[in-house]
Amino acid sequence: MEYRTRGVCSTRIYFDIDQDRRVHNVRFDGGCDGNLKAVGILVEGMRAEEVIAKLGGNTCGGKSTSCADQLSKALKLAMEK
Repeated sequence: MEYRTRGVCSTRIYFDIDQDRRVHNVRFDGGCDGNLKAVGILVEGMRAEEVIAKLGGNTCGGKSTSCADQLSKALKLAMEK
């Protein structure tokens, strides 16, 4: 899957969701490289619903969203398909 982010430093998020709704291969274009690599490592193999619950609503600085929050939005969209 590919998701174009809004309101954050990263521009795109790439990821896979398997038949058990587990998240794999999360990769961000742009943003805080080390932190976003860590997010990808931490969510690897987690159920999408769990990632959404943990990361949804997270903000960055004065922004109303964050790269982690954008990942939760991307996963929600992917699960609607």
